[in-house]
Amino acid sequence: MSNRALLEVIALDAEDAIAAQAGGADRLELVTDMAADGLTPPRETFAAIRAAVDIPLRVMVRTADGFAAGEVSGLVEAVRGLRAEGAEEFVLGFLHPDGSPDLAAVQAVLAELDGCRWTFHRAIDRAADRDGLRKALADLPGLDTYLTAGSPAGVDEGMPVLLAEAARRGEPGYGARILVGGGLGLSHLPMLRAAGLDAFHIGGAARPSGWGRPVSAQAVAEWRRALD
Repeated sequence: MSNRALLEVIALDAEDAIAAQAGGADRLELVTDMAADGLTPPRETFAAIRAAVDIPLRVMVRTADGFAAGEVSGLVEAVRGLRAEGAEEFVLGFLHPDGSPDLAAVQAVLAELDGCRWTFHRAIDRAADRDGLRKALADLPGLDTYLTAGSPAGVDEGMPVLLAEAARRGEPGYGARILVGGGLGLSHLPMLRAAGLDAFHIGGAARPSGWGRPVSAQAVAEWRRALD
């Protein structure tokens, strides 16, 4: 079994997707509107990206900025459309205002997923009780990944949490893969890799010229080399 690390890159459109795949990305996270931290892309965007690349695509399920679910019927409708278009992997995560997981909203979306694989995203970094959240979600169908920086402020501050959670692999609530992302830099990789972490997520790091410009295949390739 290969121990090649997973590199996931945020893609907004087909141009991003093609560059990310060319640079060595293993998977894409599809979003729109990074000003709102990434919302569900239109079906047409998913279809264009699916036609342009052959690596796995995880599609964001989020209709408003923040970590509240908002109008659950809108989320369900968006997922239904994406599933009809062929989407098979998703990214989601909803919290109540008190920082506890909004299980009703998560389960309403999962009812449309038919067991598809999904990531619980950085809402975990805003949870009032990370361990409690993990245990509450542990038996939900399809959950295979947590996207986390260990802290709302990013990997610099979250490193101790990431290392502690990596050490708990296999315990109840800690079976899902940790996908490290959020202020992640190349300088963080040696310590994270030494702890056994093997999945990494980049957005801005794949765009040296900023979010107004497309993904740079060269920037992605630099991460690929660092991970290999």
